[in-house]
Amino acid sequence: MAPSAGRTAVDQPAAQVEWDDALLDLYASQRPGLVRLAVLLVDDRAAAEDVVQDAFLALQRRWHAVDPLAAAGYLRISVVNGARSLLRRRMVARRHLRVAEPDEGPPADLALLLDEEHRQVVEALRTLPRRQREVLVLRYWSELSEAEIADTLGIARGTVKSSAARGLAALEKCLGSTS
Repeated sequence: MAPSAGRTAVDQPAAQVEWDDALLDLYASQRPGLVRLAVLLVDDRAAAEDVVQDAFLALQRRWHAVDPLAAAGYLRISVVNGARSLLRRRMVARRHLRVAEPDEGPPADLALLLDEEHRQVVEALRTLPRRQREVLVLRYWSELSEAEIADTLGIARGTVKSSAARGLAALEKCLGSTS
């Protein structure tokens, strides 16, 4: 990830070293949360890592044009869009190749991320439509405000509210029937 790998600070202009350090600090601080977000959206740790890595690479290519204060939001939007693209590619591949995936349980590494009580919630979350799932994950996992969710997903705040309400009602119904 580090663009300065193999190069010393003497080889780079002072401003470039500062930007690289800022990008690396952003990577260290934001990556774990973005991977968790992506895992909840795509249900696959390896694919989630790829989505997050792609988001950071896109940011690195545009680093000169991105306000460092807005970089975390840029990354969040990139991860959500990357997850959407990945899910669309999966659907197209399944539809056109008619490849049926074996029915398997949750990914093995999900157990490392969540304890037993949260597994039921994650399973119920997977049954929700994409928009509701995205809104609930961004709200309750990433702890974003309605305005931040609206900006991230490119939807109106009212849509965030209604999607959250419908998603929570569906989760309550699903989880209420399993207990």
